Amino acid sequence: MSNGNYSIGGQVGGGFGASMGGDYGSQGGGFGGDGGGDGPTGGDLIFDVTTQTFMADVMEASRQQPVLVDFWAPWCGPCKQLTPIIEAVVKAAGGTVKLAKMNIDDHPEIAGQMGIQSIPAVVAFKDGQPVDGFMGAQQESQVKEFIEKLAGPAPVNQADAFLEQAEQLLVEKDFGQAAQLFGAVMQMEPDNVKAICGLAQCYLDADELERATQALDMVPEDKRSEEAYTAAKAALDLAEQAASLGDLAGLQERIAKDPQDLQARFDLALGLNGKGDKNGAVDQLIEIVRNDREWNEDGARKQLLQFFEAWGFKDPASAYGRRKLSAVLFA
Repeated sequence: MSNGNYSIGGQVGGGFGASMGGDYGSQGGGFGGDGGGDGPTGGDLIFDVTTQTFMADVMEASRQQPVLVDFWAPWCGPCKQLTPIIEAVVKAAGGTVKLAKMNIDDHPEIAGQMGIQSIPAVVAFKDGQPVDGFMGAQQESQVKEFIEKLAGPAPVNQADAFLEQAEQLLVEKDFGQAAQLFGAVMQMEPDNVKAICGLAQCYLDADELERATQALDMVPEDKRSEEAYTAAKAALDLAEQAASLGDLAGLQERIAKDPQDLQARFDLALGLNGKGDKNGAVDQLIEIVRNDREWNEDGARKQLLQFFEAWGFKDPASAYGRRKLSAVLFA
């Protein structure tokens, strides 16, 4: 993003960095003195910086890793657009870069000495010197490209990589390999809710309901509102309901004799879902909605929504069910 027309305060490219370098090094008192005041602690990636803390928190810190300085003000509309974007990209960068936010209304000295005449302005510091920057609101992809050019791509998180592979294996119904990878993630991150629930799903798909229950019991209480847990718990509840139905042939015979036997259709839907026939389960519930929307206090539609929660939004059966339900409700 440091192209030929990059400028802050009319200074271009190397001239910007070179013209400020000596001043920074020689103005310890003006740019922070002893570095007093509240600054970042430990591994803080995003923090506020003041004139007093600039030397320690930006200049010196940039010798360890690049530091971006976001010059902003409360009245600046584009600043409000840029700040959440740059914060998100910095967090996703995995600690390769830090972000210091400087309110120029409260601390105008540094921006003035750097010749910054409009905001938002972002300046990158590395090895104690300003090396690059941009002005104005930017798209997330542009900010990401800027940071990767400055600090390199974010390191690959092995747990995330294993989790992605395991979830794909689950879709491909390779439950053994998926379970091994979910287990590997849990070794690295014991409280990883997606890994725990993924392992539970492997057990569910193998009809090992007791082991699935034991796996879900490992999810910490304070994380049981997360989508991965609620979906897995819904799937377990459905599997337990299906297991209690036994052989489905009797239900199918009841429907053949009396197509208006809505309870038989409802129970058959649960059983079909338990056997992996999701579309068949949808069809039975849709037939109930078509015949009697109010049956069992709107029970068929509510059961469809529970299916969708258990299957997940991206599951093709969820999309199939939503299409069928919309067609019936809005016909």
